[in-house]
Amino acid sequence: MFDSLITGLWIAIQVIIGYNLILPLVLFIWNLLKGKDRDQVIKSVGEENDYGIIVTAYEQTDSLPAVVESLLKLKYENFLIYIVADKCDISRLSFASEKVILLRPEETLASNTRSHFYAIRNFRRAHNRITIIDSDNLVHPDYLNELNVFFDQGYNAVQGVRAAKNLNTTLACLDAARDVYYHFYDGKILYNLGSSATLAGSGMAFSTSLYRSCLEGRDVSGAGFDKVLQYEILKQEARIAFAEQAIVYDEKTAKSDQLVNQRSRWINTWFKYFKFGFNLIAEGIKNFSTNQTLFGLILLRPPLFIFLILSAFFGAINLFIDPFISLVWVAAFFAFVLGFALALMSSNTDKRIYRSLINIPRFMFFQVLSLLSARKANQRSVATRHSSQTKIEEIIDLQEQPLK
Repeated sequence: MFDSLITGLWIAIQVIIGYNLILPLVLFIWNLLKGKDRDQVIKSVGEENDYGIIVTAYEQTDSLPAVVESLLKLKYENFLIYIVADKCDISRLSFASEKVILLRPEETLASNTRSHFYAIRNFRRAHNRITIIDSDNLVHPDYLNELNVFFDQGYNAVQGVRAAKNLNTTLACLDAARDVYYHFYDGKILYNLGSSATLAGSGMAFSTSLYRSCLEGRDVSGAGFDKVLQYEILKQEARIAFAEQAIVYDEKTAKSDQLVNQRSRWINTWFKYFKFGFNLIAEGIKNFSTNQTLFGLILLRPPLFIFLILSAFFGAINLFIDPFISLVWVAAFFAFVLGFALALMSSNTDKRIYRSLINIPRFMFFQVLSLLSARKANQRSVATRHSSQTKIEEIIDLQEQPLK
């Protein structure tokens, strides 16, 4: 009986890890079979769509002129920009536009949510919608208009696309490849299947009332406020829409030290919050909710490199235990590679990203280093420090890119 128990446990562990390899392909096929539902446009009645754009900066201000210049070029009138310069020297910052409100907290906040609510408490008027932008982001001129498409359908939470602003190094290209994969499966596909897009930290928008109901009174420190926010939204049985044309240009990590620090925080966040997946699956089963059940399943998925390394380990061990099972692992790996390739091919991916894929083992090595540092990740750094700064004149080139 003991041997049977050990065998059953060994099989269960492999299944728990291995299903992650085939899940992307399963979702892709399911999406093909389902087709895309035709959205019914529901226009807002008697409500002005007034945006408070919150830009958070921590210690660094170099990229703020570029993001402000980008936001002021939006093809939209009804918005104000709130820059929360936390622990920043703002003596050299000056913005001529009355649409820009520069806020410098007296005490260090060191938290995204604290910065967001600091901005909300200092709103010049009662904005009914907020959108969150990182200090290193740029936005497409149609960003707010594309968000409105989904708000007008009745959604109160929308995630846009964080496209690569820089592809200047191999690591930046690989970072962008990861984003393409997640935007496709955790954004577009999940949303099309009746669930919700996962939140990405910026390039997202909410009704102010929803954001406040989810996070007001909760002090979320360290990385991962978006994980808590999306969980609270899904608990309310609301959906997060995916706005494929609401584009924010995001600075990708270009150096290994940046990557290790950033991924350490992200890995720490997954271990801290993956338990939310169990809660949502239970709620989804109770409520017969595809939205909650499927989203909960995604929250349980480990970071890519973790289940890929574990899968390779299990496949190798089975060479000595049951070679047939090793063949099953090989087939599962091929399914994952196919699913990854389908995501890239379906997303108009830059050729530089394809060329960088040969360096995936190096990328995974740095993430293993991140795993070793994950426990104390939030003590090491609060925000990613980017060495590549986009010049203001380069904004025009990005903003003239047509929507895909």
